[in-house]
Amino acid sequence: MSRANKGSDTEFWRLMRRYAPLIGVMPGCIVAGYFIGAALDRLLSTRLLSLVFMGLGFVAGIVEVIRVLGRDSE
Repeated sequence: MSRANKGSDTEFWRLMRRYAPLIGVMPGCIVAGYFIGAALDRLLSTRLLSLVFMGLGFVAGIVEVIRVLGRDSE
């Protein structure tokens, strides 16, 4: 393996270590929002809070991804 390839391999793994957790951020936020909304739906005998909180989880996931990518571009 040449020295140039070794440097690009190291850079690849450094970037993977930094950005791999972002894969789970969006689904995690949506699922957490759904469960919070579903719990409130049961508690308050409503039907729409799970959708509202799922939407809020989606927005929270996008904000987190933008925050991480914005921090890295500075």
